[in-house]
Order: sequence, then structure tokens, then C-alpha cells
Amino acid sequence: MSLRKFRFPIEKCEKQHYNHCMMTSSVFQSDPEILGGTVVFKGTRVPLQNLMDYLKGGYTLDEFLDDFPTVTRQQAIQGLEEASLLLIETSA
Repeated sequence: MSLRKFRFPIEKCEKQHYNHCMMTSSVFQSDPEILGGTVVFKGTRVPLQNLMDYLKGGYTLDEFLDDFPTVTRQQAIQGLEEASLLLIETSA
């Protein structure tokens, strides 16, 4: 799946629904005080976009985790699952 396909439904997502998704996420947060509101892994300053860029670039999850040690494997996997569900919900 291309990164563009991943981004489009989130950008298209209605603001109210998107905000609800972020408020109920177990691994993501968006706070204006952290990287200007960019969606990051909770407790870190690591944007979700970094994980997507790594995977799109052909890097493995292990390589991402090595480069961003504040993100746990559990967070990354749960984050991918939540992002997948958000894509399904917003593209329906």
C-alpha cells in the first residue's frame, strides 16, 4: 500500500471523527504543545508519519524501533492496527 493511500483517508476524515479517533487511541496523541499537534506515539515525540515513511521506504519494523527506542514494539504494532481500522472506517 502506498503512503499516499494511507494518508488520504485520514486527511479526508471529518474533523470530529478524526479527533474522536485520536482521543480514544491507545498509542497516539495529538497535542498542540508537541510538534505543533502532529500525531505522535504517546509519551514520545515520534510522529506516526515516521513509521509510515520507514515502512514505505522498505525498512523493517525492527529498524524503525532501533532508530526510535522510545517507541515500543507493542506501540508500533497497535498503532498500525489502529491506523488500519481508521482507514477502513473512513473509506467506507
